[in-house]
Amino acid sequence: MKHPILKSFESKYMRAKPLPNFKAGDTVCVWVKIQEGTEKDGTPKYRLQSFEGTVIRYRKGTTNSTFLVRKMSAGAIGVERNFFAHSPLIDHVDIKVRGKVRRSRIYYIRKLRGKAARISSRYVSAEELKASV
Repeated sequence: MKHPILKSFESKYMRAKPLPNFKAGDTVCVWVKIQEGTEKDGTPKYRLQSFEGTVIRYRKGTTNSTFLVRKMSAGAIGVERNFFAHSPLIDHVDIKVRGKVRRSRIYYIRKLRGKAARISSRYVSAEELKASV
């Protein structure tokens, strides 16, 4: 049984619409809200920017769950970004490819280059992909 204060905290900060089910090895496109100044009335002005890459790790939890996405920028430079799963700055997440890996944290992908860094894809039916959302 959870404490009432913890329940109220979780209900306040959890996402209203949950993220789709993905795990390490999947290629996802995370749409993030970027603040670009303010309007004349003082409200912040946002635009959407995508960050597409491979999920290296997904730490599940209540309000502190995070996932780490790595994208290859300019061919050989790897850029990693850690996202809070319940952050209001994440607009939505699109799953591009389901990866076939045998570990929950694939840190070894950082050392691999070229064809060695490829992750084989799992076949997923269209119905299963829609059901994961």
